[in-house]
Amino acid sequence: MKTIVLNQPGELHLTSRDVDDVLSDNEALIRIHRIGICGTDYHAYRGKQPFFSYPRVLGHELGAEVVALGKSVDTKQLEIGNKVAVEPYLNCGHCQACQNGKSNCCENLKVMGVHTDGGMCEYVKIPANKLHRSTQLGYEQLALVETLGIGAHAVQRAQVSANDIVLVIGAGPIGLSVIQFAKIQKAQVAVMDFSTQRLEFAKQAMHTDYSITATTEFNTNDLRKALGGKLPTIVFDATGNSQSMMKAFSYLAFGGKLVYVGLFQGDVTFFDPDFHRKEVTLFASRNSLPSDFKNIIQQMESGQINTQAWLTHQAAFEELPSVFETWLNPESHVIKAMVVV
Repeated sequence: MKTIVLNQPGELHLTSRDVDDVLSDNEALIRIHRIGICGTDYHAYRGKQPFFSYPRVLGHELGAEVVALGKSVDTKQLEIGNKVAVEPYLNCGHCQACQNGKSNCCENLKVMGVHTDGGMCEYVKIPANKLHRSTQLGYEQLALVETLGIGAHAVQRAQVSANDIVLVIGAGPIGLSVIQFAKIQKAQVAVMDFSTQRLEFAKQAMHTDYSITATTEFNTNDLRKALGGKLPTIVFDATGNSQSMMKAFSYLAFGGKLVYVGLFQGDVTFFDPDFHRKEVTLFASRNSLPSDFKNIIQQMESGQINTQAWLTHQAAFEELPSVFETWLNPESHVIKAMVVV
């Protein structure tokens, strides 16, 4: 099968590998049709992704087709020919986190395309319970479910409500997914980014209430003015930028919540007296849960979520090694790039 391997930072290589089609009782073999490119892939390409080793087959935003099933897979839940979204979080099922229903942060978690090889190939073998089918959605929509799950989980963690003023810092795909679900909860949503193009996209596609152009001099007083005299009750930082993440503490209203959706390789520091004075609640948000996948598919099928505007760039599988680096250029204005396998 055709496979693309990231041999080292900056080096994607198209090659061929044998298909591993020997299935255990509870596994499925899937044919990959669409691969969404996400920030993790870009960071890995640049050599800046935590928990990463080379060489690696990238790809964890996948729209796929079931082509074979192990003998113990319940065919009432999954059949050959089904179109599926792939939950790429391979958890152990036995650790304390898994036993407590937190499989997204399993102690032994392996994420496809990060800790183990992913879906930049034609066929993948995977536990059948990691596949979420839809009879209505296309492969491109299914490949976006994982990205949406990141935002859905973060919003659920923060318990966003209609009473909240939400600030999302970073209007890339992860930030957009946070906006999507904060708006579903009927919160007022402000988005901050350096890119006016991304701010305009968020306004037009996601109907954000406030657009804030980030600058290095931007401060709490500026934010209060932008929000009509108030500060956000919940701040989501989806930048993965250390300076942004630490500055986000200052933007919160008293009693507010700060949610780190992005991450970076380093330490987060903050001024403890202000942290206590405001009684800030700090959250990390990692991956998503099986229930998020199911809920998102239902919301997409019902038309509550429309992601068509997200798909700004596309490439054939064989073209990816030559075009991938162009998507890193801010002037390319990539929101979401999709690979056709």
